[in-house]
Amino acid sequence: MQPKSSFLNLIRGFLIGTAEVIPGVSGGTVALIVGVYETIIAGVSNFGSALAFLSKGNGQQAKEQFRQIRFDVLLPILLGMITAIFAAAALIEPLFEAEPEIIRALFAGLLIASFYVPAKMIGRNLNVAVLALVFGGAVLAYWMTSLPSASQADPMWWQVILFAGLAVCALVLPGVSGSFFLLAVGLYAPTIAAVNERNFGYLGLFLIGAIVGLLVFAKLIKVLLERYRVFTLSLMLGLMIGSLRALWPWQSEARELLQISEPIGPVIACVAGLLIVAGIIIAERRLRTSANQ
Repeated sequence: MQPKSSFLNLIRGFLIGTAEVIPGVSGGTVALIVGVYETIIAGVSNFGSALAFLSKGNGQQAKEQFRQIRFDVLLPILLGMITAIFAAAALIEPLFEAEPEIIRALFAGLLIASFYVPAKMIGRNLNVAVLALVFGGAVLAYWMTSLPSASQADPMWWQVILFAGLAVCALVLPGVSGSFFLLAVGLYAPTIAAVNERNFGYLGLFLIGAIVGLLVFAKLIKVLLERYRVFTLSLMLGLMIGSLRALWPWQSEARELLQISEPIGPVIACVAGLLIVAGIIIAERRLRTSANQ
């Protein structure tokens, strides 16, 4: 494993982990942008298959599944994600509370620019079915991000496991924000508090749910990408488009969309987000070109 590649994958993981903490921003979207989405999905799916073979006593097939996992890519990404989650919980959340319009506009710019990734993967396979899936995904995400938030000061253990398993789909489905889901069901504040307070009992329950959910969803998405790639990407694109509602800069605490006021700062932040993603995409393309030479 080359140090340069490990460092770049560490940065990719840091970006994905940071996105996981911000409501309305999808870690899966960032994984798509930085070019490791399918590697993550395949790795998690292979890991789940290996565990299934081990449970049946089939060590040889389990070993073969483990061999297919890109540990050289995934381990630095995982380390970056863990580091980012703890760092972002302590640093980014206060910024979000202090300047919500600016931060939402910045992430809206990131998300808008990232539409390019699944759209390019869809390519010229545009037809009525593809457009219908994009529209359906957009409507679904718009509705999901308009749901009122709940409040749970002391959630039950089974709620932590269940909702963690559902929230982890954010890493599997670009455009779906796990943090936003946790906000909707009332687990966002307790989870952020557990991260900042190092509440390892709560975090252990959350990790169990996340692992189970990730194994289940990753396997499903891998099959869908293999058999229905264009349709799956179309649905993902629609989800990303619809989730923009959560990032409209001007909104109340109850998520009511408000009229534009003092637009200069948010507009600058949105453009900055667009340029950041454009820079990442260009950098990724050059890295892949140099690696193939």
